[in-house]
Amino acid sequence: MKKVFFVLAIISTLAGCQNSKKQQSAEGNKVLADLMESYYNGRMQLYPLEATVNGDNRFNNLLPADFTDSYRAKLKDFFSKNHEAIKKISRDSLNENDKVSYDIFTYEMDIALQGLSLNYMGSSAGGDNSFMPFDQFNGVPIMLGQMGGGTGNQPFKTVADYDNWLQRAAAFSAWSDSAIVYFKKGMAINYVLPKALVIKIIPQLSAMVTDSAVKSLFYGPITVMPASFSTADKTRLTAAYTTLIQQQLVPAYKKLATFLQTGYLPKARATTGVTALPGGDKYYAFAVKYWTTTSKTPDEIYNTGLAEVKRIRSIMDSIKTSVHFTGDLNAFFEFMKTDKQFMPYKTPDEVLNAFRSIQAKIDPNLKKMFTRTPTTKFEIRQTEAFRAASASAEYYQGLVDGSRPGIFYVPIMDATKFNTTSGMESLFLHEAIPGHHYQMSLQMENTQLPKFRRFIWYGAYGEGYALYCESLGKELGLYTDPYQYMGALGDEIHRAIRLVVDVAMHTGKMTREGAIKYMMDNEAISEDGATAEIERYMAYPAQALSYKTGAFKIRELREKYNKQLGSKFSLAAFHNEFLKDGCMPLDIIEKKMDDWAKTQE
Repeated sequence: MKKVFFVLAIISTLAGCQNSKKQQSAEGNKVLADLMESYYNGRMQLYPLEATVNGDNRFNNLLPADFTDSYRAKLKDFFSKNHEAIKKISRDSLNENDKVSYDIFTYEMDIALQGLSLNYMGSSAGGDNSFMPFDQFNGVPIMLGQMGGGTGNQPFKTVADYDNWLQRAAAFSAWSDSAIVYFKKGMAINYVLPKALVIKIIPQLSAMVTDSAVKSLFYGPITVMPASFSTADKTRLTAAYTTLIQQQLVPAYKKLATFLQTGYLPKARATTGVTALPGGDKYYAFAVKYWTTTSKTPDEIYNTGLAEVKRIRSIMDSIKTSVHFTGDLNAFFEFMKTDKQFMPYKTPDEVLNAFRSIQAKIDPNLKKMFTRTPTTKFEIRQTEAFRAASASAEYYQGLVDGSRPGIFYVPIMDATKFNTTSGMESLFLHEAIPGHHYQMSLQMENTQLPKFRRFIWYGAYGEGYALYCESLGKELGLYTDPYQYMGALGDEIHRAIRLVVDVAMHTGKMTREGAIKYMMDNEAISEDGATAEIERYMAYPAQALSYKTGAFKIRELREKYNKQLGSKFSLAAFHNEFLKDGCMPLDIIEKKMDDWAKTQE
């Protein structure tokens, strides 16, 4: 009898354990949740500029030089400890959402450690490599200008906010001194930026050098100081900001500009791609993996690009014929670039209003295709003058609490030269709605996700989705004008060209000049525009590959489920499922979407 009771007791205990595991699985694993919360908090402290962008204001006073050897050692220790911690959790015991979190977390630790071993910097706070701490697109000197003008990501609403910026900006002198040290370390081993990029950086830095504090971009917060501040605080902060600008920021920017002009530029390289750098082949192969979240090889991507350029050119030819243009495609490009009928604007406001009219036009059909929409506010703004010359149209994420809207920035150097055939409709779909604004806002607004997932970014998912949104133009009521459709095809071929030139430049097949020519031969773009784009890819190896790679995958999944589910397939449900859990590597999102499709049968 004792033996029977003993067996029954074991069975009862096992049943209780199983029920406990089922309950734990349904509710989520607390150990995993605690690990992810700890990781997010630790990461924000290590990458405080990223925290500010996320709306996490705990570290708004910090500005570390995260490219230094000592800081990279700290990063390696942080990612290694989290890597070991996730291994101790049984994936099989988790619910479906936690399994996705587990997979993304594991991927994040793996990719971060691989990157650190190759001297690769994937953070929003710095450049791509510790020997090249910033360039004309990435890094603290640019971010500081965007944050410190009073209208960017850095909040200026309370006295504490103003004091936080004083501390952060005061650290820039030390940051810039460290940058010079690491630029020099790179010079010693011929690990340097291309000369063409350095030439673009110097004017950006020089633009921050003013002879009067009130003329400085960084004086902006004083001009918008809340009226509720006391007279004493207003007086103190005005004096402190004036001193900061005159004695620290202006000298630091001037010192950086002088060093790059006189010390670095003569040593900068004439070569184009990273293959010219020590270990450049391995560096680029990793960059391809980092940005595409796939195991595709550079050659595979290059060949895909060639095929896509050929396919899209064929469609362009048919449109050229439909509007009765008698010249060849390149002549048609030139006509679209230069004919005055395509440059109707006189002021920046007219350009911005044209984008607002696109938003109004798509709204009725948008509601049918996207039933899950964000609550985060949205605005269209002109890009700030100090960075407009090197900037592309872009989206800056907003905040869920409403304190900062999502912003679609449009660089307008001269409104009278702003060309309507540049793909205004497709640009809006990509950068604004339903592209980046929907995707990034819905991700942040999903409080069921752990924080690290609410703010994570993968180019293949995020940029791939935004490019996929461009393909929705006709379904949304756009592209009815043949020239706007040409503009959309121009944007599509632009992304296909990227697959060709990015790989070709960074594997030694093509020079900067050859890449500029290839781009101009295959799309309606000016030489200045092509130069800015090609130099972006030079500064940002493999980032440009993420767009087409991700868009291909999304379209592939949509067509697969449409065929699989037939009349049960809902495009709105597909979009909702794809967006609701935020950014993730492509193989993980495919697995998640496959599981969703099974539930729809």
